[in-house]
Amino acid sequence: MVDPVAPAAQRALRLLRAASGWAALAIGAYFLCGWIGSSFPAHREFAGPEDGIDIMIATNGVHTSVVVPVRADGLDWHRVFPVTDLAEPARPYTHIGISWGQRDVFLDTPTWADLSPLLVLRVAGFGGEGLMHVEHWVNPQPSEHYRPLHISRAQYRALVRALLRDLPPRGQRRHYAGYGPQDVFYDARGTYTLYLTCNEWTGESLRRAGIPTGAWTPFAGSVMKWVPPPHEGGTQKAIRTPD
Repeated sequence: MVDPVAPAAQRALRLLRAASGWAALAIGAYFLCGWIGSSFPAHREFAGPEDGIDIMIATNGVHTSVVVPVRADGLDWHRVFPVTDLAEPARPYTHIGISWGQRDVFLDTPTWADLSPLLVLRVAGFGGEGLMHVEHWVNPQPSEHYRPLHISRAQYRALVRALLRDLPPRGQRRHYAGYGPQDVFYDARGTYTLYLTCNEWTGESLRRAGIPTGAWTPFAGSVMKWVPPPHEGGTQKAIRTPD
């Protein structure tokens, strides 16, 4: 007598294998598209100006941020992001790091160990609200993960506008405690998607400022491939705070 459960189990197994195969193919295609998109240059021509401003592009390997001097070209970033929003406001901060990402990932995952597979699947499938992360630093030093970039003052002013594009007016935004005493989160406009990722937000900020980067930068490596480490490239200079 034929067991009716066996054919059903075999069909379910075949469906599971097919679904797994298609999922692997979709993931592979996404990463391939990310690599291709980030390899097409935006603003290919770039020569570090003599009279400009030093910024940094920072990464932890997964997430990127744009690091700017607290005061440069007439702008005091502490007027935009007050140190009174920090748990530790008294330190002599010289730079701030600005990034954007998905609200739940930012607020609910203080460490990578807290990132649940269900949250990853939900964000990948449905996206989510944006949130801005602002870190305050004292004299960050150039390194493999904190890469300096010398840009013109016109590019810096365009970069400022780009970094502020998704920040609501002060009276319409809340702030939330960060991961430590020197960082804070702010309400932000925009919706996180598989296309508009945290790193693509960084890349778009650089493109808006006329700074060379990839045409689409969904991953941290997509952004960092365009910013040489400090020991490479003649236009890279040590970070300084402009007068």
